[in-house]
Amino acid sequence: MSQIRITHFEPAYRDAIRRLNVEWLEKYFHVEKIDREVLSKPEEVILAPGGEIFYAWYRDEIVGTVSLMKIDDTSFELTKMAVSENFQGLGIGKLLMEYCLDFAIKAGIKQIIIYSNRRLERAVDMYRKFGFKEMDLGPVIYQRADIKMCLDIS
Repeated sequence: MSQIRITHFEPAYRDAIRRLNVEWLEKYFHVEKIDREVLSKPEEVILAPGGEIFYAWYRDEIVGTVSLMKIDDTSFELTKMAVSENFQGLGIGKLLMEYCLDFAIKAGIKQIIIYSNRRLERAVDMYRKFGFKEMDLGPVIYQRADIKMCLDIS
């Protein structure tokens, strides 16, 4: 894990968020209209309103990503989390989650929401290990979402 580092978004690496997310979406579901919008314009949709995009590097390659998308001043959605299939099992998802939560605490974020699908058992289990609790799904923008989880940060 010492060969893995986390960095913030840079325009030169814009395509990585799209590439990594399309990889898993096409494997398990399909790329929805909302995905295409977010992944084709991450600076506009995620960063401009006050969100963040993080990348996980293994040696000199981006192999993972995660974003915090602003809902309001204290609530964010953890979204577009992906780790390349070739690099799964190295703890990269855990490192991305730890980095996100540390960033959220320092930024004064009070609540993080995640929409997922129970089919992604390893991801849902990881969210639970980090303290996310299931809540009412309510209206969703992702067709694939069948679970909504929340972490209150104090």
